[in-house]
Amino acid sequence: MKMKNKILKSESTTKSFPVFRKVIMRVGIIIGITVGGFVGFAAYQDDDHLFEISKNMEVFGNLFQQLNKLYVDEPKPGELMKIGIEAMLASLDPYTNYIPAEELEDFKYQTSGEYGGIGAQVKQIGDYIVIAETYEGFVAQKSGLKAGDIFLEIDGKNCKNKSYAEMGKLLKGLPNTSVKIKVQREGELKPLDFIILRDEVKVKNVPYFTILDNHIGYIKLTGFMENTAAEVRAALISLKEKGATSIIIDERDNPGGLLREAVGIVNLFVNKGQLIVSMRGRVKDWEKEYKSEETPVDTEIPLVIIVNSLSASASEIVAGALQDLDRAVVIGQRSFGKGLVQQTLPIAYGALFKVTVAKYYIPSGRCVQSIDYSHRNADGTLDRFADSLIMPFKTKNGRTVWDGLGVIPDIQTAEKKFSVITDSLIAKSLLFYYATKYTQLHPSIEKPETFRIADREYEEFVSWVKTKDFSYQLKEEKDLVNYKKHALNNKSFSNTESEFDLLLKKLQSGKTDDFAEFKTEISELLEAEIASRYYYQAGRAAATIKDDSTIQSATTLLKEPKKWKSILTTIVASSRPLQKEAPEH
Repeated sequence: MKMKNKILKSESTTKSFPVFRKVIMRVGIIIGITVGGFVGFAAYQDDDHLFEISKNMEVFGNLFQQLNKLYVDEPKPGELMKIGIEAMLASLDPYTNYIPAEELEDFKYQTSGEYGGIGAQVKQIGDYIVIAETYEGFVAQKSGLKAGDIFLEIDGKNCKNKSYAEMGKLLKGLPNTSVKIKVQREGELKPLDFIILRDEVKVKNVPYFTILDNHIGYIKLTGFMENTAAEVRAALISLKEKGATSIIIDERDNPGGLLREAVGIVNLFVNKGQLIVSMRGRVKDWEKEYKSEETPVDTEIPLVIIVNSLSASASEIVAGALQDLDRAVVIGQRSFGKGLVQQTLPIAYGALFKVTVAKYYIPSGRCVQSIDYSHRNADGTLDRFADSLIMPFKTKNGRTVWDGLGVIPDIQTAEKKFSVITDSLIAKSLLFYYATKYTQLHPSIEKPETFRIADREYEEFVSWVKTKDFSYQLKEEKDLVNYKKHALNNKSFSNTESEFDLLLKKLQSGKTDDFAEFKTEISELLEAEIASRYYYQAGRAAATIKDDSTIQSATTLLKEPKKWKSILTTIVASSRPLQKEAPEH
């Protein structure tokens, strides 16, 4: 019976080619209609271009049919097609993507910040997925789950070696449906069982805002999902009511999101009717200008925007537009340089197609896009736009700004880089583990803004780390070890090998002082991790800013309103920046 089924399957495939061809042609027609309906058919009126599309659709359909009919092992058509689509789109840019129906829930979360689940961030440590952080006010936190809890079972299914995607499918679900969770917790001899009713989870884009010294308001902005502008507006109004006379918006590590939310945030600080951003692409139907349409909250309050190399897309619209309009001083490091706009279209069988349709241009007329995706090297690598193509533009007051480079801050600060020992402690999750242990011994801590670990507690941490067989290798060690591997082939090396080994040993012994030398940065990270266990995302942000040198630069500037104003009004000579100075992507 099984053999008969296989034969029938083969015959069906062979005889179905005319039908298959009709399906492919029908798909081509649907694609034409979809493109015409959404982006304007004018872009495809060229006869040669239309023929090229038609010819290649037929070639692909023929090849795909023959492959599925003749290949030695039975292929999986769905998987093959997904791989083919993803490879095709990857040859264009990283932002043009195919989103199959089964991934729509994750995509919805990326744009809306909402999903049905328990309200927790997770991370993988070893063979298991662990709760990295619970969202304050949502069911995971309310039910008693904690950061550091290790998932053992979900609805009776063993969680060992489960991927993020597999765990996501188990934990997420419709609101008001229950999920049974078994976890192992630090300090508990037996696993703990929870029955949790899933809820609609909405992640905040403004996890923290506060008043700093000298009536300076601070807003931490982590994303641009739906309602971000409303969150920033509420935070701004609250801070002004509490006496804020100047504002810092911190966009560091913010990857961007919805363009309309960026426009809404700029609108809070500029007059109605001001051009904020425009879209220009190959298809004229999608060219659009976005202007401020709402009454602003405050067009005069001194404003600083903080960015770094991971501030991208919508973050750059906010920083760049406010810089172009001479409305804010930008502080930090050069931003990422993503000046591309995507639109999402529905396609067959419930899937979505996210496609780059335009570049965006901020008020001065510049585009911040730094990578040239239209030209690839022979080996497939990409380059930034050539220095000779970087052009100057003028802000509202006549200051010089540049395109093709992301947003270059008005005041540049050094990027914070951690020592090798600190990076190793982070990578091996030892700060995370110790924070879990710390919470078992300390029922509460003081407010995160003032929380510090004592010298004695730091020494206890160091002693604990040494019991974990902790090791790391300096760059110089790696270089010496690699050199020795090559030098061993040289007979003359044997005469100096003992001296070489002595040098390596001295280098390694010098690491014993690293815990003392880098105590400050390790302590700051440990304090932030511990604070997040008691005060969640807001606690982490609050614990981090007290020692932040870039925030200190911003507050120093805002304490001198005349200096802040002079930066926005003083025209200084500006030489063309170089792409080699840009952050690595």
